[in-house]
Amino acid sequence: MDPRPGWFYGFVNATQTPAPLTAADRCDRCGAQAYVRVLLPSGELLFCAHHAREHADKFSSVATHVQDETDRLHAEHGAGAGVAG
Repeated sequence: MDPRPGWFYGFVNATQTPAPLTAADRCDRCGAQAYVRVLLPSGELLFCAHHAREHADKFSSVATHVQDETDRLHAEHGAGAGVAG
């Protein structure tokens, strides 16, 4: 174990469930509220529903976990939310 304190030197428990996404979590592509968290071996990406659908084929093969909370769109914003026309 590394004796130096601090977040950078901490250990990650891979079995922990990521925290629920909040309004403070923003899409890495457009800045809209994120509803999808993609965990990668080297970090994470956050996406709105639109960009998650657009890039799903690219990240699905490399993701270690995908946290999809897009079902909240219907509860929070009604039918048709997150649908790009």
